[in-house]
Amino acid sequence: MTATNARSAVMTERSRPAAPIFQQILQNRYAGALFSLLLVSAIVAATQPVFLTWPNLMNIVKSNSVVFVLAIGATFVVIAGAIDLAVASATAACAMVLGLLLVAGMPAYVAIPAALLFGGFLGAINGTLISYFKISFFVVTLGSLSMFQSFALIVNDGGSISVFSSPGFAPISAFVNGNIGAVPIILVFDLALLLIAGGVLRYTAFGRALYAIGANTEAARLNGIDVKRIMLLVFVIAGLMAGLGSVVQVGRLTSASAEIDPTLLLTVLAAVLIGGTAYTGGEGGVFGTMIGVLFLGVIQNGLTLSGVSSFWQGMVSGLILILAVWLGGLRQVLRRRRQARIG
Repeated sequence: MTATNARSAVMTERSRPAAPIFQQILQNRYAGALFSLLLVSAIVAATQPVFLTWPNLMNIVKSNSVVFVLAIGATFVVIAGAIDLAVASATAACAMVLGLLLVAGMPAYVAIPAALLFGGFLGAINGTLISYFKISFFVVTLGSLSMFQSFALIVNDGGSISVFSSPGFAPISAFVNGNIGAVPIILVFDLALLLIAGGVLRYTAFGRALYAIGANTEAARLNGIDVKRIMLLVFVIAGLMAGLGSVVQVGRLTSASAEIDPTLLLTVLAAVLIGGTAYTGGEGGVFGTMIGVLFLGVIQNGLTLSGVSSFWQGMVSGLILILAVWLGGLRQVLRRRRQARIG
C-alpha cells in the first residue's frame, strides 16, 4: 500500500461516524449486562433506601448462591453449544441423597463428596447419551429432567428430609450461613469458584476446546479436538455443580426437598444468557454470568422490598430471558455488520 493510499484509508476510517452508544454497549457482551445491573440497582436504591444496606446486599448474595453455582455449570454447557434442562431436577436428586446420608448419621466430609459424586454421575449419564449415542441434548436433558425429578420423589415418598438435628449438618450450616467478620463465607466461596471457573475457561486447553466446539463442532473435530470427551466432561461439570448447589440449598433450607422451585431452571438459564453467553455457543464467560445472577437477584430483591407478589417474579424472569436472547442475536448481527465494514 502506498503512503497516499494509507493516508486515504486513515481519513476514511476517521470520517466514519462513531457507532451509537447503544450499539457499542451491545457489541460488548459484558457491557450491556453491567449497564442493566447498575441501572436497576440505581432505581431500586432510589425507591427503597434499605436496598444499599450491608445486610440486604449480603442477603442478595446468600439467596442467589444456589443459582450462581448452577449457572457456573450451565455456562460451560451453553458455551459448548448445548443446554442442560435437567439442572434443577438433578439438584433436587442430589439434595435428597445428601439428606438421606445426613439423617443416617454420616459426617459432612462423607455426605458432601457423595452428593457431588452423585451429581457428577447424573451429568455423566447425560453426557454419555449426548456424546457417544448421538442423541439430541434437548431430548436427553428433557427426559432426564423427568427421571431425576422422579428419583427425588421416590427416595422419600415425596416428602422432605429434615437435617437440622443431624450432627453432620452443623458444618454445612456454618459454611452456608456463617460469616468471617461481616463477610459471609458463602461469598468468599462464590468468588473462589468464579476465579477457578474463569481460569479454566481462559487459560486451559479444555477451555479453548470448549469455545472451539461451540463455535464450530466440525471444525473443532478436524483440528484434532476430542469432541465426545469434551462434551462428556462438560455435562459432568454441570452435574458436579448440581451436587454443589444441593449442598448450598440444604444448608439454607435446613432440609432436603424433593420439590423443585419451578423458576430455578428459568432463572439459571436467564442469568447465563443475560451475562452475554451466546445461546448458539462459542462465546461467553462466567464473569458475565455473575453479573446476570446479580441482575436477577437485584430485581427479585427490589420486587420483595416493594411488596410485589412473588407470583410476578417468574413472569419477570421469563420476559428477561426472552429479551436476553433477542439482544444476543442483535449483538451478533451488529458484529457481523462491523466485520463486513472493516473487511
